[in-house]
Amino acid sequence: MCQNKKHILVVDDDTRLRALLQRFLREKGFMVSGAKDAADARLLLQDYRFDLLILDVMMPDESGLDFLESLRLENDTPVIMLTAMGETGDRIAGLEKGADDYIAKPFEPQELVLRIQNILKRTPRPETLSQTLDLDLCLYDTLKKELYHKKGGLIHLTPVEQALLYALAEKAGQTLSRESLAETLGGDQSPRSIDVQITRLRKKIEYDPKNPRFLQTVRGKGYRLLSKEN
Repeated sequence: MCQNKKHILVVDDDTRLRALLQRFLREKGFMVSGAKDAADARLLLQDYRFDLLILDVMMPDESGLDFLESLRLENDTPVIMLTAMGETGDRIAGLEKGADDYIAKPFEPQELVLRIQNILKRTPRPETLSQTLDLDLCLYDTLKKELYHKKGGLIHLTPVEQALLYALAEKAGQTLSRESLAETLGGDQSPRSIDVQITRLRKKIEYDPKNPRFLQTVRGKGYRLLSKEN
């Protein structure tokens, strides 16, 4: 299995800085998503699990401090605050609201990376280790049930696609019938609807969906998911 990359969310209304941070952190081996404000960040947090947030203090509509305060009511993801203000009072305010660290602009990108690494080392690991299937074009995390493009960023999966991919990944290398997959997914799924969902999944994970390498059809039997190791 390939090592699971840590996923970071950068929340900053400065488009140029956000893009620079995303590119730099990807070059350092992280998965990175970006949000332009608190509202945008909330939408991403509803759908995805992040290992760390980099959060700007000064943002329109809702400040980083206000967003952090509401975030801490239900989420304990580590947060590093970014700000152009270097006053001691500002740093204390961020830490009091639940920030794990605080760095003032301008800063050296490598210093930010070191701070990120230090925080992630201190963050407790889940008891269940994540297993990641290498699908060449992308990676599938069986613990988080998330699909990542290797060039960076999450690949959106509908709830049905997510459930189907997880069912196949749980028994990677084994052939599962269309009927058993439909039963696993439940609801109004049928063998025919499984065929449709398989076609959609292939478009997301295969270089050539018409000649699939990883999500294969086993004639007369069903489907199987292979990784690069198979």
